[in-house]
Amino acid sequence: MLEDATSLDRLREIGLFGGLGDDVLKEFVLTLEASELAAGSVVFREGESGRDLHVILEGEVEVLRRSKRGHETRMAILGPGDWFGEMSVLDVLPRSATTRVLAPTRLIRLTAHDLDVLYRKDTRSYALLVLNIAREISRRLRVADGLLADLVTNVLDEYTRRRSL
Repeated sequence: MLEDATSLDRLREIGLFGGLGDDVLKEFVLTLEASELAAGSVVFREGESGRDLHVILEGEVEVLRRSKRGHETRMAILGPGDWFGEMSVLDVLPRSATTRVLAPTRLIRLTAHDLDVLYRKDTRSYALLVLNIAREISRRLRVADGLLADLVTNVLDEYTRRRSL
């Protein structure tokens, strides 16, 4: 549970909760689980099951993916106001990445059950929250598409340059 007096204001500033009314945010302040993690802590590991997402209130978290050869690669560094693990509340597939705390971090946890409760109480707020998740997934996909296009272009340019020598 979030306890400090500024919790409601903090939630208002986080994009995940954009458009939600004060009544819903107040309920989240009272019900969502908060935790504090030390640097080096793993929030979850790639391949694990999960049905929750985490919002960073303070600190930093890195997102890591393991290659087929077993090498871990940093995919992103997230900070206050960012969230991660959202795919697990929308699908039932294993975690797609590992998340590790880089600096002392304070998180709140939103579970699939919390979303179900919101859906049953307030369909409009539920739809706004899911739309906010979809917008962030779309933004991340656009970034990934751009990176992939650059990689493919660079590899093809190098390949054709070497063939012409």
